[in-house]
Amino acid sequence: MKRQTIYVAATLGIVGVAMVAWTMTARAGYESAEYEVIESDGNIEIRQYPDLMLAATDSKMGSQGRDGSFMRLFRYISGANQDDQKIAMTTPVFMEGEIGKSDVSMGFVMPREVAAQGVPEPEGEGVKIRKREGGRFAVIRFPGRLDSQLAKQQEAKLREWMESRGLSGAEKAEAAGYDPPFTPGPLRRNEVLIRLTDAENSQAAPVSETNKDG
Repeated sequence: MKRQTIYVAATLGIVGVAMVAWTMTARAGYESAEYEVIESDGNIEIRQYPDLMLAATDSKMGSQGRDGSFMRLFRYISGANQDDQKIAMTTPVFMEGEIGKSDVSMGFVMPREVAAQGVPEPEGEGVKIRKREGGRFAVIRFPGRLDSQLAKQQEAKLREWMESRGLSGAEKAEAAGYDPPFTPGPLRRNEVLIRLTDAENSQAAPVSETNKDG
């Protein structure tokens, strides 16, 4: 029995390591929106983002794209645009709107090359191209299945941290997810971001030039 228990534990350990390795490899396969880390405190960072171009559509927080939002965006990057252009998938997928509310906007980040050359207009209805203004954000990173309740809990933690630092932020937060829906909850990378309204209060030297870990 003891030998069997050891065997099961070893097997589970190997599977766990394999799943982690697979998740990290999958993330590394996608271009990720760049940012500069200004300050880092555990799972919380202050980041500087450049302007980003998004293909966006209406969605429901917690639906994991099952409401049709993901497929609308996927069809767009698969060629349902005026240039019949195939566009590479990127990370993260932004969920913008009032956290705790169901209705949000799901946005795919356009690759840097596509944004520089000009983003093609969508064919049909439901998808819009817009610019996400750059700026300085407070960000908290966490695992789990992203839904309104989890996002709201993490937003509260982030705002408490901001208050302890004397930082003020926008009333609305946004969420971001980096993994496909079938990724196990403990291995998922999620974030809640709050745009800072007094960036001058955080002037620490950058600790990392750009996001490189996906």
